[in-house]
Amino acid sequence: MKDVANVGIGIDFGTTNSTAAVFDGKTVSLIHLEAGSPIMPSATYIDADLQTVTGQEAIDRYIEGNTGRTVELVPEVIGRATLAVGAADPSGQRPAETLSQAVYGESMIDTGLRGRLFRGTKRLLGNQSVRRLMVFDHPFRLVALITPILVHIRQELEVGGIEVSSACVGHPVNFEGRDSKRNEVALNRLGEAYGHAGINDHRFYPEPIAAAVSFLHEQPGAEGDTILTVDFGGGTLDFCVLRRRSGNAFSVVATHGIALGGDHIDQRIFSRLLFPLLGKGERWRRRGTDRQEIETQFPFEDYEDLLLNWAVTYLLNQNRYTTPVLECISQGGEARLKFRRLRELIQQNYSYLTFQAIKDFKAELSVADHAVLDIAEIDIEAALTRREFEDVINDSLVRVEQAVLETIRRADIAAKDVDIVLRTGGSSLIPAVQHMLNQHFPERVVNHDPFTSVAAGLA
Repeated sequence: MKDVANVGIGIDFGTTNSTAAVFDGKTVSLIHLEAGSPIMPSATYIDADLQTVTGQEAIDRYIEGNTGRTVELVPEVIGRATLAVGAADPSGQRPAETLSQAVYGESMIDTGLRGRLFRGTKRLLGNQSVRRLMVFDHPFRLVALITPILVHIRQELEVGGIEVSSACVGHPVNFEGRDSKRNEVALNRLGEAYGHAGINDHRFYPEPIAAAVSFLHEQPGAEGDTILTVDFGGGTLDFCVLRRRSGNAFSVVATHGIALGGDHIDQRIFSRLLFPLLGKGERWRRRGTDRQEIETQFPFEDYEDLLLNWAVTYLLNQNRYTTPVLECISQGGEARLKFRRLRELIQQNYSYLTFQAIKDFKAELSVADHAVLDIAEIDIEAALTRREFEDVINDSLVRVEQAVLETIRRADIAAKDVDIVLRTGGSSLIPAVQHMLNQHFPERVVNHDPFTSVAAGLA
């Protein structure tokens, strides 16, 4: 193996994807974490035997085993109750007759579930209230869900002849969450996961600064001293302002970060485009206890949070959710098709495929003026122009612009003082984001390796 003392290793564990790179003192090389690709989905799949796979294989296994099957939930046994069923013996010589029976909770157990897929776990790291997630009746700490991904990365580095005992690893400026200690909590958890993965000597480094470092290495002759990095990834939007000194040395003037990423935009697209096609705003007619017909608006708000979180959408198969949907289907009318779609999405476990279709749709609109959101499994085909798409996500675009201006304010400079704007991260490819940056910083915006810049800079 190569002498680790002479090799820099950078690992970018991302919300959606992960990458790794090495630096031998002259050249930065990306490591292929997947077959023929340096980009690995940040995904972990755990089957019913608690066996784990990661990356694209994890996604493939989940789709193969869990999509299109009928979800059936059974009640969870939450305890046992003992009931007296006979008269007690007055003399106390004979024990009273009792009957022991199980006490059931809500229908929460998916008996046909072959495996659980975890992707986007990084978004939970700063949330102290999320300590463990149940996987086939076994409590898994968040660290245990992340560690297999980091082990895979370490193993791929070793396949390339790199001994991995230390690495420079990235983190967002601010992790998601409202807790004032979210960054401390998240870094502790992430550091523990790296340790379990065998990377004991890990040095944390802010992701937007790493992206700027990779640019300065690739473009040492780039003109300008003040650099703004806009790193718009899957889970967070991160910024930094650097000021170059002699050579490629620099000082950090300001950093900023907010909980806005591609995943949030996908959820926005789902709610704005798909909710109305699944029954939101429709009427619900049923018989009351006195046999009189009752008509109210369908309580779609009860379904929204679970629909927007594909990992737990299967919980909508409980009777309290399915009964109103079936009643709306039986009442006929123009809304019947919408509720049939909702029923299929819930019962056939199509939620993950739906979000993947949204991601592909969003990517298509980054290069084309119009695209079609085609989800054949639930009979949805929605055409949208880029302008209409930008209207759908306008509130997110406003937050991006506000965050850019806040970063400039923190640096105590004006937009005209910025010499170079680095645009990186998959969500930075959205044309409206590019247009906004070009308006504030005309002829100074550079697209910089959207998916690999952070790992390269960390190395």
